[in-house]
Amino acid sequence: VQFFEKVLISHSNREKAADFTNSSPDNESAVQRLVRLTLGHRLYPMEYSLPSYDEDWTVIRTDRNSDKLIAIDCEMVLCKDGSEALVRVCAVDRKLKVKIDEIVNPQKDIEDYRTSITGIKAEDLAEATCSLNDVQKLLKRLLSRGAVLTGHSLNNDLHALKMDYARVIDTSYIFKYDGTATRRPSLSFLCKSVLNYELREKGNPHNCLDDARAVMRLVLARLEGKTDGSVAADEEETENTNLIVHRIPADVTVEDLKTIIPGKFSLQVKGTKKGKRDTFYTAIASFENVPDVAEAFEDLEGDLEKDSSGRPQKVIRFLLKSGVSGTLCVCVSGNVPLPPKKRSGDEDGDVAPPSKKWRRDDEEEKEREMERLKEELKKKDEEIKNLGKIIAALARKQGL
Repeated sequence: VQFFEKVLISHSNREKAADFTNSSPDNESAVQRLVRLTLGHRLYPMEYSLPSYDEDWTVIRTDRNSDKLIAIDCEMVLCKDGSEALVRVCAVDRKLKVKIDEIVNPQKDIEDYRTSITGIKAEDLAEATCSLNDVQKLLKRLLSRGAVLTGHSLNNDLHALKMDYARVIDTSYIFKYDGTATRRPSLSFLCKSVLNYELREKGNPHNCLDDARAVMRLVLARLEGKTDGSVAADEEETENTNLIVHRIPADVTVEDLKTIIPGKFSLQVKGTKKGKRDTFYTAIASFENVPDVAEAFEDLEGDLEKDSSGRPQKVIRFLLKSGVSGTLCVCVSGNVPLPPKKRSGDEDGDVAPPSKKWRRDDEEEKEREMERLKEELKKKDEEIKNLGKIIAALARKQGL
């Protein structure tokens, strides 16, 4: 019964979101315009296609419309079974008042606390009694009257919370760099360029509560007309601490990646669920500082070229102990200063021009993913219709 209920609510929410996106009333509020901007973003169908029918997931109804705002941020740890689990969640209201600030017990063995990123240590969880289910109930109460949930790359937070909710504003969608539609500014950069303050000092871990408040301030800045959402990139923003690992074969695990990529880092798998990957997936390797990123990229053995966005990229060929072999790509996500060494296939020290093959493969992979998601949505819609018929028939049979 609970499964059927989730299916029906999710289907209803999706239909309402589609109708909302396609309509444009003259008396629409500024909050609703930002919701529409998020739902209409080109990446929304892909990044917000959530596995809400799965066990432990909750789906929240979107029967009401409200301009009430709730901003959230979550922190995750890597568990020994290869999954990621929520360890902290913070939520604030429009006045920046704290509504939720909880340390969450993952109830799993933890492989990596990612302390340099999350700020969470083993002792922080020693007396934690709050569960994922407890957090879901708290958020369900906050959102029960149709409040708008906001966050930066909010889809990742919804995955962490195992929660499906359609009335959202994603600050990574409503702000963009001038002259580009692909790259998205970080939360730290938006704080500096839009709000004129440093979110955190370099090298310091994330503070969940600070990040939630930053999201709310950014949304309010747009609502109050202080910015139109366009920002100019500078050198410091692109100098970050991540490597993007993409075109990873589905049979390569997170633990395998740690044997391929040198250095100390944490990994975040993007937009996938363990055991339900397609042919390839993507992960973000986060290092503690820029020099560590530069050194790790330099130590990677592979063909140096540029990706489709012009960023330095290496094509890595690997052979694992399990016998699995193949290739994957590792690219620098910003303007990381690389050591001036000669690289394989690079006699003069210059980066090779973009590989047409890999650029074409990347584009084809994105197209395949979009088509796959469309087909998956069609199948789910058909399943929901059939389930609805079954439920209606059972209700008639029981005289309900």
